[in-house]
Amino acid sequence: MTLNTSFRPGQPWLDTDGKPIQAHGGCMLFDNGTYYWFGENKDGENYLDESKGFLHRVDVIGVSCYSSTDLLNWKNEGVVLRSEPNNPQSDLHPSKVLERPKVIRNPKTGKYVLFAHVDTADYEYACIGIAISDKPTGPYIYLGSIRPNGNDSRDMTVFQDDDGSAFLFFSSEWNKTLHIIQLDNEYLRPTQNESRAFIGQSREAPAVFKHGRKYYIISSGCTGWDPNQAELAAADSPLGPWTVLGNPCIGPNADITFHAQSAYVFPLAGNSNALIAMFDRWNKDNLRDSRYVWLPVRFENDQVKIRWQEPWDLTAFK
Repeated sequence: MTLNTSFRPGQPWLDTDGKPIQAHGGCMLFDNGTYYWFGENKDGENYLDESKGFLHRVDVIGVSCYSSTDLLNWKNEGVVLRSEPNNPQSDLHPSKVLERPKVIRNPKTGKYVLFAHVDTADYEYACIGIAISDKPTGPYIYLGSIRPNGNDSRDMTVFQDDDGSAFLFFSSEWNKTLHIIQLDNEYLRPTQNESRAFIGQSREAPAVFKHGRKYYIISSGCTGWDPNQAELAAADSPLGPWTVLGNPCIGPNADITFHAQSAYVFPLAGNSNALIAMFDRWNKDNLRDSRYVWLPVRFENDQVKIRWQEPWDLTAFK
């Protein structure tokens, strides 16, 4: 197996076993010297669900985890939260929906907490599923699902601030408005600290990050699997108010987010000024071949810029 020496956005990305990485809609966790990449495993047969309006889908397999020390070469740690094919009532049954898994470590409890959008195939269940583990590579024990403070929840993410506080961001009100709710100290329950943002603007695929004292969010419009223009907003608090700044992407096909959709933004270990934006390039006709677009985030004259680069490596931050 030839080692990867650069990021090649949109190109096939193989793990250390030579197999395509299955970590879609994912996130990054840095823990004890190692990066862990979590995401949806879509290594199944693609089909159109005629009963649900011809949605392109793969039956739920579970959440994959990969580990790396250089962000380029990834070891498959397996499916750390598995589907439950023998329990049709389970949120994790293959016929259901499991999307956008996000994992953070709770410094007070020492637990690794996994959040994901769980749903029925018609997207009417609209909940957040929660699972916990004693180690990043699982297995994760599924605790069940919630509608945070009674709100429907679809595309979602979780943001962990420097002080250990954590916030859920999720598309709600049938994707019309984004809701933000602070979690309790265990990261298992919502508090009443809640706000609404981008009211009536139909934003999804939220990716939240911090630079200096500012908070930022990248999101997409709601066009199904098809790409659209990314939007950046900023705030002085995770709860907002949020100010829209426009499209941060620059380069060929920037108006459709380089044929991709926002997933997550994370800093390099030990360098909060060096951030990487993770996007998914969905292939709705063959979801297992959906690919990844990772690009460096630049801060120029207090503006956030994400430029197309291919190939590139971590020397871009020097």
